Amino acid sequence: PEDDGNDLTHTFFNPDREGWLLKLGGRVKTWKRRWFILTDNCLYYFEYTTDKEPRGIIPLENLSIREVEEPRKPNCFELYNPSHKGQVIKACKTEADGRVVEGNHVVYRISAPTQEEKEEWIKSIKASISRDPFYDMLATRKRRIANKK
Repeated sequence: PEDDGNDLTHTFFNPDREGWLLKLGGRVKTWKRRWFILTDNCLYYFEYTTDKEPRGIIPLENLSIREVEEPRKPNCFELYNPSHKGQVIKACKTEADGRVVEGNHVVYRISAPTQEEKEEWIKSIKASISRDPFYDMLATRKRRIANKK
């Protein structure tokens, strides 16, 4: 077959991790089962394993991950932006009509099927999260200046 450059299949060919997880909606707070693929410092999620196009893409740059207690769902963790609390995370999702829109999440709350899988996902995502080196350099400079005062 011809590769027109639009085929994402090769992107997901050898992921760091993949599996079913539950994701809490950004606007409508319902839990949806999604197939997640972690690769190239991005977390992609799909409605079905057979989908060619992801329903959502979450770039992990500058995000952090933490375990959270969720009363009705065990084995939860969330992705959040430690330097911009309360701001919507830069991500995109595909609407039912095919339009690509920005995500609505201040945090991404995710539930794994088991404690063990939760720990594996957290470990894999932590390994994949990269901070922008330029951002790190600025943060270090700011700290130095603050410490001199």
